[in-house]
Amino acid sequence: MSPSSSIQQAREALGQRLREIRKDSGLTARAMAAAAGWHESKSSRLENGRTPPSDTDIRTWTRICDAEDQTADLIATARGIDGMYVEWRRLESAGLKRVQESVLPLFERTQRFRFYQSWIVPGLLQTEDYTRAILHTVAAVRDTPGDADEAVAARMDRQRVLYTGGRRFAFLMEEWVLRTVIGDSATMMSQLGHLTGMTNTPSVSLGVIPMGVVRGNAWPCESFSLYDEKQASCELVSAGLTVKQPSHIAEYAKTFTDLAGIAVYGAAARTLITSAIDALG
Repeated sequence: MSPSSSIQQAREALGQRLREIRKDSGLTARAMAAAAGWHESKSSRLENGRTPPSDTDIRTWTRICDAEDQTADLIATARGIDGMYVEWRRLESAGLKRVQESVLPLFERTQRFRFYQSWIVPGLLQTEDYTRAILHTVAAVRDTPGDADEAVAARMDRQRVLYTGGRRFAFLMEEWVLRTVIGDSATMMSQLGHLTGMTNTPSVSLGVIPMGVVRGNAWPCESFSLYDEKQASCELVSAGLTVKQPSHIAEYAKTFTDLAGIAVYGAAARTLITSAIDALG
């Protein structure tokens, strides 16, 4: 699912709720618009998700429809849609360390983690040198404040969730992630060795999707993470996408299940990792 379609579907779902509230009140779209002092086309745009409602629009809508008990929830939903898509430059303007620290509360309250990576090794499985290579590149490309080393330390500290609280972790990555050299060969070899060890960690399921496997419905897509059944987060080139709508989370969960079905685990996964190590020479 693309970020634009995710946001549009969320807007359409909110518009459907507004339509249902209006119909439950017995008002036609024309009567609704007249009572609000709007052109009839505005009501149509709101109900079809073409125009995001403002807080004032929602308050007006629920007042006219005698549904003011739903006002707060609708406003929270609308604001959540606006916050789904956050540009990296805006997020990182206060520094990379703050970005790393900002997700710690989410990690600490989550019990079941699912990560799919089509770009790089998942953060919780990264070595310090691998993380350093990534974050220094991010800092240079995006011209962020010079706190990459502090951000590396914050990410390493976050990895303690792997060993506390009885949490469960399922990681999936494409085989080409293993063969994409981040930093240099020594950094990559150390990272791959670390992955080999992580395949034996009791709380961790590590799957690798082999190159050349018949994909079926499990197409490669943007990297994403699932936190219990409460949130999905996606990594895009220019921004991050946060999804909290249950129907959308279910789509990501199904995608994860489909991808997991074509991955290999245990000894077969270690064979692919070893092959990637051998390719480094």
